[in-house]
Amino acid sequence: MSIFDDDKPAKRPAHEIGCDLSMLSVEDLEQRIALLQAEIIRLEGERQRKDAGRKAAESLFRR
Repeated sequence: MSIFDDDKPAKRPAHEIGCDLSMLSVEDLEQRIALLQAEIIRLEGERQRKDAGRKAAESLFRR
């Protein structure tokens, strides 16, 4: 057993943007939609946190 994880094969993502969807079932598509919707919520939350930090910094340095 190696002490490095580099030898392990990379885990495939649950969804890859632009991949062929024709072979997926309706259930698979619903799972991917839910996954992507959760990711959008996570991205929007991070954007809001960064925007709040930027606004706080701007108000501090504009005095």
